[in-house]
Order: sequence, then structure tokens, then C-alpha cells
Amino acid sequence: MKKIVVSLLLIAGLVSSCGKKTEEAKTLDLAALKGSTLNILAWEGYADASFTKAFEEKYGVTVKGTYFGSSDELVSKLQSGGGSSYDVITPSSDVAGYIVESGLVEPIDESQIAAWKSLSPVLVGMKDVQKDGKTYGMPFTWGPDYLIYDADVIKETPTSWDLFMDPKYKGKIALYDDISTIYLAAQMLGYDKTDQSVLYNMTEEQLAACKAKLVAMKPQVRKNWASAGELDNLFKNKEIVAAVGWPLTPANLNKQGMNIKSVIPKEGATGWIDRLMIVKDAKNKQLAQLWLDYVSSPKVMAKVAEFTQYYVSNPEANALLTPETQKLMGVASMDSMFKTLNFWQPVKNRKRYNEIWSEVKNQ
Repeated sequence: MKKIVVSLLLIAGLVSSCGKKTEEAKTLDLAALKGSTLNILAWEGYADASFTKAFEEKYGVTVKGTYFGSSDELVSKLQSGGGSSYDVITPSSDVAGYIVESGLVEPIDESQIAAWKSLSPVLVGMKDVQKDGKTYGMPFTWGPDYLIYDADVIKETPTSWDLFMDPKYKGKIALYDDISTIYLAAQMLGYDKTDQSVLYNMTEEQLAACKAKLVAMKPQVRKNWASAGELDNLFKNKEIVAAVGWPLTPANLNKQGMNIKSVIPKEGATGWIDRLMIVKDAKNKQLAQLWLDYVSSPKVMAKVAEFTQYYVSNPEANALLTPETQKLMGVASMDSMFKTLNFWQPVKNRKRYNEIWSEVKNQ
């Protein structure tokens, strides 16, 4: 097999992941952790048995994943007193900084993560999860909000999000039940052509135009999906032929024999960067730190990528992917993918965006 050329973006400044643990790690009472449950509040797919089972067996513990469907749902759970029910969370780039500033998570100990120095320096260096010289999040995965389509129905590769307005597909489109669908409308209107941050700081006039765009699209929409599993079912039941979604959906459905493909249209696409954070009120902080150490290794990161087809933060994992997955994910072109995506950013007027989205759904 030919050697994989890892992207310059992700390997710049990398050093070996091998390193000695600190004395604290050596004296950790692992026996006391046996029988514990690591509770992870995560995006769907981040607690799959394909990569949690080995951790459970290694430490004699249980990993329990609870999935949330949106960034707003995650923040709501944490702020409503539910934080103590979880040990690890996986916020995206639109709310990670807010969670840090709100004091909902605690610093991670990079010295206890053996692969820390092998993680992408670009992702590690992002300032939204750093405060007062401390780091509050470990980069985990990143990826696009694709235009996903049933290639058995739509024979030619779509080139524009305007496919969603095609009369042929009336009632056969699915959108994400989230304010990021407003970002999609803004991209269709060309608002981020010269400044990507416009999507997250729109004026009332721009929001009104996005609302009008989405209201006009409503006859095309079969459903606004709230979870990746729901989107999968819409495709499986032949209720839809196209949707906005994450790489996890084609990854899941193609394993089941479907012909589901994805593309980034000419208008571009938004994307997300997910982190792993330890909840401030976590009951199992030591176990949570061990989870970060475990999942950051190239071997485990490769398993995460194989299951989700998301790009992972440890570039050494890329060489461990099957040739088929490397091709499907476009590992060779991930550099350009990273540079072109408009990654979710904090929305200062998030309440107003949510109001607009509610108005669209209720109209």
C-alpha cells in the first residue's frame, strides 16, 4: 500500500506522540475506578461501541453516551442543572467559548494526554477554549454540513444548494432543525462571499431575507430533522432524496447498501469543530481525563473516523484508515476542505436567530 501523504495543515510542527506520563498518572488509583460509569453528553455517534468497548475493558468501567441534537440543547442541559449528570461533553465551535466563559467546564491536563503533541497544532492553538493560560477543550473532530443526496434518484452530482428549490423534489427535502439552517439560507443568498463572519452577525434586514428564503422553501421540505438517526430514517424510508447533513449519514447508510452521496455546492458550506471537555461538576473527573488520553491516540481516532467519516484531530490516524475510507473522506484533499469551510462561530444575537427559525417553522 502506498504511503499516505498527510496534509501540511495538520502536521506542521508535529512531534512524536510518544511520551512519558507524569508521576500523577503513574500513581493514579485505577482500582478505585473499576465499576464506574463515564457519562458522555455528545453529538450522535461519539460514544459508539466500536471505539468505547476497549476503554471499558481496559479500566473495568462503562461508557454511557447521551446524545444531544443541537448546540442550544447542549447548553440548556448544562445550565439547567444537568451538568452534574455528565463527565464529558463535545461542544462545537459555536458554543465552546461560551461554555468556557460560563464556568461550566474545567481545565484539562495536557500532560496527562500522551498524544497531545501529535494533535493538529492548528486545532490545538484555537483561542476559544483557552483562558488565563489554561486549556479547556481537546480538539476531537471537524467536518462539513454537506448537501447529501440519494444518488439512485439524483443521477448527476448537484452543484448548487438551489437543488432544494427544484419542483421535481417538492416534499422530498430535509433541513436541520437548528439555527444553522439560517446560515444555509444566507449562503444561498451569497452573504458570506467576502466575509465569512457575516453569517453569525446578520442585520435584521439580512435575517428577514433569510426568513423569506426559508419560508419559500417550505413546500419543498418533508421534515426538519432533529438527530442524525432521524435523518437516516428519512432516507431509508424513501421520504426524502436530499438534505443538509453530516458525513455520519452517508457513512451509516452506505454500510446498509444504499447509494447516498455528499457534496459541497458552489455556494460553499458551513462546518464545525468539536472538542472534548470535562464538566466542572463531573463525578468522574479522573475517568474523564483518562478518556481524553485514550481517544486521542491514532488507533482510536482512526476508529472514530471509520465510524463517523469525520476528520479527526490526530493526523497520525489517517494512515490507519482503510483505503476505502481514505477515498470516501477525501483525506488527500482535507487541507483544501479545511480552508474552504465556513466554520460555525459564536452568534452574539443567538436569541434572535432562534426567534427567526421558530417563525419560519410556524409560518
